[in-house]
Amino acid sequence: MAKAQETVLEIDLKALGHNYSFLRSKIKPETKFMAVVKAYAYGSDSVAIARHLQELGVDYFAVAYANEGIHLREAGVTAPILVLHPQKAHFQSLIENNLEPSIYSKSILSDFILTAQKLGVKEYPIHLKFNTGLNRLGFSIDDLPEISKLIDKQDAAKVIAVLSHLAATEDSNETEFTNFQLKRFEAICKQAGVTFKDKFLKHVLNTSGIINYPEAQYDMVRSGIGLYGYGNHPDVDSHLIPVATLKTIIAQKHNIPVGESVGYNRKYSSNSETITATLPLGHADGIGREYGHGKTFVSVHGQLAPIIGNVCMDMIMIDVTGIECSEGDEVIIFGKELPASEFSQTANTISYELITGLSQRIKRLIIN
Repeated sequence: MAKAQETVLEIDLKALGHNYSFLRSKIKPETKFMAVVKAYAYGSDSVAIARHLQELGVDYFAVAYANEGIHLREAGVTAPILVLHPQKAHFQSLIENNLEPSIYSKSILSDFILTAQKLGVKEYPIHLKFNTGLNRLGFSIDDLPEISKLIDKQDAAKVIAVLSHLAATEDSNETEFTNFQLKRFEAICKQAGVTFKDKFLKHVLNTSGIINYPEAQYDMVRSGIGLYGYGNHPDVDSHLIPVATLKTIIAQKHNIPVGESVGYNRKYSSNSETITATLPLGHADGIGREYGHGKTFVSVHGQLAPIIGNVCMDMIMIDVTGIECSEGDEVIIFGKELPASEFSQTANTISYELITGLSQRIKRLIIN
């Protein structure tokens, strides 16, 4: 890979393919694979990611909101796309772009059917989402009779899938609760099988569920973070490759005398002669102030250098004392050699928040 000449997020499609192959190997050949590409494909590039995964044979995509799905359609993505949180204001454009809504409440179901009827569509595919314990979105099993009445008296919408969302598949201390959720889901699917005349797909597993609960694959699994190289456990991470590498360059170096301060509010003071390097990115790019004050390290020529003082809006200062480096040299913020999962832990957060929070002003560079 070429050395960075500016702040850039490199997106490695070969790593993406590797991760997809690994996850695909954990499920049965007949089980469908839904790739979650919401939030710009977890902060990377949703179009490049979705196009490549479509070439690799992914069965389905999932986004959070309709506008994300429309963006993929406009870019030529033709595979089915599930909208996980459809909103009434976007029902018409959702239908016009052949996106499939995850319906999670009686009011949303009624409103969607009404929109579909106004547009004159027949048997439009919908997924019904049930709450099994995450307590965020979803029907209750007790809603099934009323759902059935709404579905039976119209032909504009057709239930093609039933899904739920598991809360803690990565946590071995929560196995009992996860099994409780799966039993609830099984009961919902059993009753729905009696309620609805047509067969439907069942999907409930996320990335950690694919690894830890393979018996619950049903008809389809959903993977987001695993595709991008993180498996929520070191054993799984060892089989995955981070897709995104955030690189920047040293903009300037400074020799800091003893007792001098660095950055806003003078939050760093040197106890000895120090050499610092200023990097051209900051909290406007998604590297928040919580990563400063010596808690977090970046990589300069394979050596770790702490971020010192307050992170600025557009700049970060690091301590490069004892590291041979020059202005213009490349610095790795996170990536293959310094995973986002490790970088984020220093700020008491998770890789999801770090990578999805990256600013769109950072240039994306696709590596094939």
